[in-house]
Amino acid sequence: MELQGIKMAVMGDSITEGVGVEDLNNLYYRRIAKECGMRAVYADGISGSRIARQKYPSEEPRFDMDFISRVDEIDEDCDLIIVFGGTNDFGHGDAPLGTPDDHTPYTFWGACNVFFEKLITRFPKSQIVFMGALHRLSENNPHGDNKPDSVATLYEYVDILKTVTRKYSIPFLDLMQVCGITPRVPIQQQLFMPDGLHPNDAGHAVIATKLKRFLETL
Repeated sequence: MELQGIKMAVMGDSITEGVGVEDLNNLYYRRIAKECGMRAVYADGISGSRIARQKYPSEEPRFDMDFISRVDEIDEDCDLIIVFGGTNDFGHGDAPLGTPDDHTPYTFWGACNVFFEKLITRFPKSQIVFMGALHRLSENNPHGDNKPDSVATLYEYVDILKTVTRKYSIPFLDLMQVCGITPRVPIQQQLFMPDGLHPNDAGHAVIATKLKRFLETL
């Protein structure tokens, strides 16, 4: 895919918003936009936001600004749309996993189906790309960060996203597999992800490199 001169939209959570970085110019998408000479960038990163919708309001209202509800806010003239999410669906919220055939925004499977169908319908000619979650320290806990019930590990959420993006023929960049960052290794946590969840400036540089190479193959 030719990246020079295009308009890119990015939708995500706290990582896309910039939590963990010292200089917002070092965010992964801003690095790519500058390096590739993109004409414009629309950025929509909201800390704590999830793909799935919640039945009961969260204590923090921003967490409930789900991805589905934000599709209509993306500029219509975007050539490339990058979605980076899923880690907060694992971490918190009341949405169960559901089943692959769900088409309700209140389960994770259903929300993924609804979200991608809505995204493709609104942007049938745009290149859509999904980036899967990064490794995080709590990834093996099926309770996420604070869920009262055991739901699923982060790996299971990522596998669902792989399945749904394949269903809708959306390129999937598996950061857990290819990014090369895991906070399980102390030196990597220190260098790239000090809090065990949010990449720092150096971590965003790694993501930008991986994403740019991936986009150039499309």
